Parts: sequence; structure tokens; C-alpha cells
Amino acid sequence: MEYLKLNNGVRMPTMGLGTFLMSPAEAEAAATAALATGYEHIDTANAYMNERAVGRAIAKSGVAREKVFVSTKLWPSVYDAGMPAIDATLARLGLDYVDMLILHQPVGDYLTAWHTMEEAYSAGKVRALGLSNFPQNKIAEVMSSASEVKPQLVTVECHPYHQQRDLRAYLGPYGTIIEAWYPLGHGDASLLAEPVFEELGEKYDKSPVQIILRWHVQMGTSIIPGSKNPVHIADNADIFDFRLTEAEMARIAELDNTKTYYQQTEEALASYLKIRPDFDAQE
Repeated sequence: MEYLKLNNGVRMPTMGLGTFLMSPAEAEAAATAALATGYEHIDTANAYMNERAVGRAIAKSGVAREKVFVSTKLWPSVYDAGMPAIDATLARLGLDYVDMLILHQPVGDYLTAWHTMEEAYSAGKVRALGLSNFPQNKIAEVMSSASEVKPQLVTVECHPYHQQRDLRAYLGPYGTIIEAWYPLGHGDASLLAEPVFEELGEKYDKSPVQIILRWHVQMGTSIIPGSKNPVHIADNADIFDFRLTEAEMARIAELDNTKTYYQQTEEALASYLKIRPDFDAQE
């Protein structure tokens, strides 16, 4: 495993397991397999409705708590609950603290929510804070509003077809890390079939997926690919025994600005405030 140093000095594993779109049973099984394979980072969220399952996997893994970096995300419709919403997510996970707490969507009173997260950070309930799906102008709002903690992480769509160069340049002075969701382009077959990945796969005896994940690591990006298949979970982590050359990284850079897969709309954002699942009722 390799690690990223966050702007507050916390060490974060470069790779983790994402649990987006997994049922509680699937998330528990996947997290169990990942931890048994040597993963040190598990990512979940209120809205995934599998926080309890992730907590169970961590509890039964036998891995010491300090060896597991746990990320979760607050949903916009619970922002107004303040600290009780954070306490509730800790209770679902069965943990005294999380390593990364992230605002999931840039809607609602996210500035007040950020200040509450800063309080949780000061109280030791959270070790680092992040933003998810926030465009650069709203990231800038949080940066300006933050009284104590600048975001340690920004989670966005990022892959070789959409490399987030402008955002990387903006975040650089803050020491804020980019975390990639859709690190493999939403499983886009055309991305995996790009000649550069097939050629490099042959050179290093790796799959195109492993080449792309290695590219992310060398870009300084946090990655949380999701898989329910134990073999794929293990294969995804088998990327730390080789290194792409500068020339090879430059070839991959040529794929930038090809396509994106997610379009954020104001209508979709507004709808998130109306979604109020009973998060405490999850399995």
C-alpha cells in the first residue's frame, strides 16, 4: 500500500474499497473480503444505506481500528440536524470516530454543515473533512468560510478521459487531495480498450484496469474502486509493484478532455433535499 499525506498531517491509504450501489449484505461481504486482502480504507455514505454493514465488517475483521481508514458522507437532508447527524452516523458504524467525513452534495446549508463538521473535528469525532461533487466555485465558498479546517479531500469524477487538471491546480496550494469516483470511467469498455492501456498492460503484465489505477496513484489521486467480486477486489490492489514512466504518463495525459459521465443539474441537486430516508433503519 502507498499513502497520501493530507494537509493536516493525517496519513491516508491511496486505495480503498468503494461501496456505492451495494446492498448491506453486499457491502459487508465486499468490505470483509477487502480487509482480509489487506485494504486499509473502506468508503461508505449515509445515502448508500450500508453504514451498519460496513461497521459490522470492520468489527469482525480482526483488524485494529487504527489500521482501518473509514470514510463516510453526510446527506444534504440531514445537514440541518447538526451534530446529532454526525453522532448518528458514528452509531451506525459502531465507531467512536471516522477518519474522513464528507459533505455528499453541494446543496442546502452546506456552509453551516461545514462549521458543524469543524466542531466534530475539534472534538475528535473526525480526523479529516472533505467535499463530494462540489464544483470549484462552491469549493471556494467553503475554503473562504472555513474557520479552522480547509478541506483535506475533494471527491469528484476523475479518470483518464476527465483528469481534472484545472481543479488539481486550484487545490494544490491548499494541499487538498482529489479522490476519484468513476476511476475507471464507469466501466466504459472504450476506455479500457484504449491502445495505451493494452500496450502498457502487456509490458507490465497487468490488466488495463490495473494500469489505469496505477496512473491514478502516480497522479496523487485517492481511489476507491468498488467491486463485489473478491478476485477483482484483490486484483485492483495489485498495483504497487510497478511504476509507469514519465513518458507513459504523458501518453495517458493525451486522453484528457475526451468525455465525462455525470452531469450535475440544479433540479437533481434540489431533489436531494427532499430525500429523507430513515437512515437509522438500515440493516
